Amino acid sequence: MLLIRRFEEKAGQLYGLGLIGGFCHLYIGQEAVAVGLQSALDGDKDSVITGYRDHGHMLAYGIDPQVIMAELTGRAAGISKGKGGSMHMFSTEKRFYGGHGIVGAQVSLGAGLAFKHKYSGDGGVCMAYFGDGAANQGQVYEAFNMAELWKLPIIFVIENNQYAMGTSVNRASAEDQLYRRGESFRIPGIQVDGMDVLACRGAAETALEWVRAGKGPVILEMKTYRYRGHSMSDPAKYRSREEVQAVRDKSDPIEHVKQLLAAQGVKEEDLKTVEQAIRKTVNEAADFAESTPEPDPAELYTDVLVETY
Repeated sequence: MLLIRRFEEKAGQLYGLGLIGGFCHLYIGQEAVAVGLQSALDGDKDSVITGYRDHGHMLAYGIDPQVIMAELTGRAAGISKGKGGSMHMFSTEKRFYGGHGIVGAQVSLGAGLAFKHKYSGDGGVCMAYFGDGAANQGQVYEAFNMAELWKLPIIFVIENNQYAMGTSVNRASAEDQLYRRGESFRIPGIQVDGMDVLACRGAAETALEWVRAGKGPVILEMKTYRYRGHSMSDPAKYRSREEVQAVRDKSDPIEHVKQLLAAQGVKEEDLKTVEQAIRKTVNEAADFAESTPEPDPAELYTDVLVETY
C-alpha cells in the first residue's frame, strides 16, 4: 500500500514537471482496495481488468514499478512500449488486461475473460474493477445478465470513491447502495469498508469461495475515497478541503495498518526501514523513466493489428 502511495505521489510530481502527458488518474487513498483484494488472488491463473485509474492495480499484482513509470513517461522500456501511457497498460504475462479509457468498457471485457476461464476450465477467476460513475453504464448490466446466466467466474468490484468524475454518487444514482445493483439479476452483493485492507481481504476470500464453487458472479462495493481529483487536471472544487482532510485523519488505509502493526508489537524503526526502501524503489523507477529512450518513430506502425500485413 505504501509503494502505491509513494509511486502515485511521484507520478503526480512528474506530471507537474511535464514528463507525463495526457490524462493521469491517481489512486491515492484507495490503496487498501487493490492490495486487499488482489492479495487473495492466484497470480498464476486469475485475471484482473480495470479502468483508467490503473497504476495501483498493476503494482498490487507484482508488476515492476520501473516499467510502469516508464510507460507513464512514454518510453520504449514501458510495459506497453510507451504506447499505452497512464490509461492503457497491459501485462498478459501477469494476467493484467488493462487499463481502459472508456468508462465502463472493461466490465463487458471482464465478462469475456471470465467466459474464457470457464470455457477452458483453467480454474481462474476474473476480477473486474469499475467505479461508481461506471456503475450507471448500460453495458455493465448486459455484462451482469450474461455473467449470471452463464454462471461466469467473475467478481465485479465497484470502487465507490463517491464522486465519479465530479458528481456525488447520491446525486447521480437513484440507488446509491451499489452492492444492490445485481439484485434484479440474482447476483449477490457485499458492501465493504474499502479503507480497511483486512476487510477488503476478507471480502475477497468470501467472494472467491462463492465464485470458485461455480455459483456465478458476486458484486463487491468497496466504499473508498480518493484524496486527489478525478484526474491531474481536476481541481476537485465539488468538495471541501476540510472533507478530504477529515477522511485522511479518520480513515487513512495506511495509517490504519500502522496502528494494527503497532498493536502486534512492530516497532516504528522497522516501519521507517520499509518506508526508506520504498522511497528508494520509487526514486529509481522515476530516474529510469526519465532517462530511458523514447520509442523509435517507426513504432507508430507496429502493434496496430494482431497480424502483420
